[in-house]
Amino acid sequence: MAERIPETLQRKITDRLRFYEDLGIRQFYRERSAPLRDSLPPVTLTSLPEMTQEMPLPKPVRKPELPKAVLVSAPVAKISPLPLPMAAGPSLFESIDKISGDTLLKVREDLGECTRCKLHSTRHKIVFGDGNPKAELVFVGEGPGADEDAQGLPFVGRAGKLLTQMIEAMGLQRKDVYICNVVKCRPPENRQPEEDEVSTCSPFLLRQIDTIAPKVIVCLGAVAAKTLLQTNRGISQFRGEWLEFRGRKLLATYHPAYLLRNPPAKSEVWKDLQKVMAVLGLEVKKGKSA
Repeated sequence: MAERIPETLQRKITDRLRFYEDLGIRQFYRERSAPLRDSLPPVTLTSLPEMTQEMPLPKPVRKPELPKAVLVSAPVAKISPLPLPMAAGPSLFESIDKISGDTLLKVREDLGECTRCKLHSTRHKIVFGDGNPKAELVFVGEGPGADEDAQGLPFVGRAGKLLTQMIEAMGLQRKDVYICNVVKCRPPENRQPEEDEVSTCSPFLLRQIDTIAPKVIVCLGAVAAKTLLQTNRGISQFRGEWLEFRGRKLLATYHPAYLLRNPPAKSEVWKDLQKVMAVLGLEVKKGKSA
């Protein structure tokens, strides 16, 4: 009599068969035509318990992963940035464009409480300039004296009073013209400004002239004339001659301080000023001088 399979074992076998059926495996017997029929052991009752062991579920077939694309960046040529164009700043005496929106106030603010040269160590006040900011006539002197250094205004001493008389003789007033100097601080003992002092301060003078845009510039004395004209010639060689400075008419004459020491030269200066009056359309009265 065949041995009866226990009920619990039958349940396990049934569950296992259903599991294989769900997987699509429905036949557990050997077919006669199976090529491996002789090599497979027969399924017997004693071999069934081995089927009851917990068999691991078949692992799902994983699709082979495609190799990840390796992004290889093409070599990028290093491009050096183009250097910014270096604006070769014009020299002191080269023609330069007028600074956009520049005003005398802006020039004064940029000058500040200047310490750019050694003159600052002995000055009391900076003497920037005085007069009409839109004047047709600009007078340029050498540098402040003791009175100018004390008051902060140009040409207010003895030489300044003579200049005022010269201006009035032309039919103008000080408020109608603009008066300034090459250097803005008094040189000690009223000596002539040195080359480094002139080169340091002159850019502010040029900005003043460009901002005012006068019709005529009158250089009072050799220092002013040589600074603007960039020449070493003596003033007597070109005094009273019309010259050009940055598109404007320029005339050099003697400094009022020189006239105080040499009164006969006043007649020569008056002739120079009459030329200026003619250009400005002022009435020339013969015989009248400062």
